[in-house]
Amino acid sequence: MAGFVQIIEFRTSRIKEIEELGRPSRTEGSTQPTFRRIVAAADRDHPGTYFTIVDFDSFDSAMENSGRPETSEFAAKMAALCDGPVVFHNLDVMWEDTGDGAQTG
Repeated sequence: MAGFVQIIEFRTSRIKEIEELGRPSRTEGSTQPTFRRIVAAADRDHPGTYFTIVDFDSFDSAMENSGRPETSEFAAKMAALCDGPVVFHNLDVMWEDTGDGAQTG
């Protein structure tokens, strides 16, 4: 398997406050985050809708990251600033093409 991606979808009218919480990689904590990359995105077609796309080496790595107290604290604070439930999409990566001729999967 080429990896694991988690997409977190949420709606908020308080995006600036969510951004002020900081980025998960910058939270103080006892353990390092296990993600490879995070992309935060705003939906152009649906104002107030946002996505966080988190790239992990594996499902196990994602669960390890989710188990960090710092991650749980960040998620709870973020959810309190949302205008509805946060939706998680858990995706096994089937293949990946980086555009440089290298492919995985």
